[in-house]
Amino acid sequence: MAMPFSLRSPLFLDVVVGVVGTLSFLLDLAADLWTVVQYWRGGRYLWAALVVALMVVASVLLQLFSWVWMTTDPTELHKSIPSRRFLTLLHVMQLGYLYRCLHGLQQGLSLLHQELPSESDMAYTDFLSLDISMLRLFESFLEATPQLTLVLAIVLKSGQAEYYQWFAIGSAFLGISWALVDYHRSLRTCLPSKSRLGWSSSAVYFLWNLLMLCPRIFAVALFSALFPQYLALHFFSLWLVLLFWIWLQGTQFMPNPNFEWLYRVTVALILYFSWFNVAGGRTRGRSVIHLVFIITDSILLVCTWVAHSTCLPSGTFLPTLLIIGGACFLLGLVLRLIYYLWLHPSCKWELPDRVDGARSLLPKPKLLYNRRATQLAHNFFTKIKEENTSLAEVGDMEEAL
Repeated sequence: MAMPFSLRSPLFLDVVVGVVGTLSFLLDLAADLWTVVQYWRGGRYLWAALVVALMVVASVLLQLFSWVWMTTDPTELHKSIPSRRFLTLLHVMQLGYLYRCLHGLQQGLSLLHQELPSESDMAYTDFLSLDISMLRLFESFLEATPQLTLVLAIVLKSGQAEYYQWFAIGSAFLGISWALVDYHRSLRTCLPSKSRLGWSSSAVYFLWNLLMLCPRIFAVALFSALFPQYLALHFFSLWLVLLFWIWLQGTQFMPNPNFEWLYRVTVALILYFSWFNVAGGRTRGRSVIHLVFIITDSILLVCTWVAHSTCLPSGTFLPTLLIIGGACFLLGLVLRLIYYLWLHPSCKWELPDRVDGARSLLPKPKLLYNRRATQLAHNFFTKIKEENTSLAEVGDMEEAL
């Protein structure tokens, strides 16, 4: 007997998010392959090679993350997955992430057809969706964001956009935007209360990220169109600074210390474009430092156009685009302030009545939880972490008594 169908069911919404995320990944992959074919047929072999190189590097890193997580999880956790040898073969063939998406959808759909799903099944579904959400975010910044920057640089350099380029730009923005929303929603699900984020706060979070990300991508694309020979030097210089900053924060995310640098390398790339919190404690100071750092670098990149505007076609209307980009950034900054002042979950967190007991908010020992996502959620929702820690201490004292 199936569960009562409801469009407002959190489980149904999670399945919808999973379906849209998988389709956006496949759509972005199809757009990249289409772009490569068009570049090759047009004799633009260098552009085709750059797109393929970005796809290969991003796919290898993504599969490596997926393989490390899946092989280091407890053996009794994944009961319905193939053998380790077959999983390794899937990841070598660059199909591990897609397998995760399909397996997560299968698990969610099976719960929809159960009259009363067990807590362990629900927890396992959350576990799978949290890993998929993090991998989707990594894929967006490892592949979709650099691809989008490259396409915009090509369009700025040529002064025109082909139909397949518009398709690639649209699919990239869709994938990046959806990954940000999905990741933001997933962080809250792994906190002990299991309450979901409201759609209004998710919408504002999505808008400020998108509005602040677009000008950054445009500034890097503009610099790439003007000085492609210096792009690698600029990227690696900033990337090394950001990598050193992450190392100073002492991240402990990966299950194996030998793979921790893989995580730091990836996060440094994300920080090159957007904010990503990697450590607990108060994040306001670190986010302000990163914001000032990115704003300064973007202004310097744009200033290169002011001095070398003749290098680009006159029909690109760059002054207008720069004004629009600046307005988008300011609007995104205002929305970011609104979000953190009034819509951030820590602003609305209310402790339960003491009658229900403080330990009702604590993770149940036998209930499966995703350590990786929980750590990131505690970094993001710092105030909630502190309140949960206090509750945990009260609960431990009561248990001792």
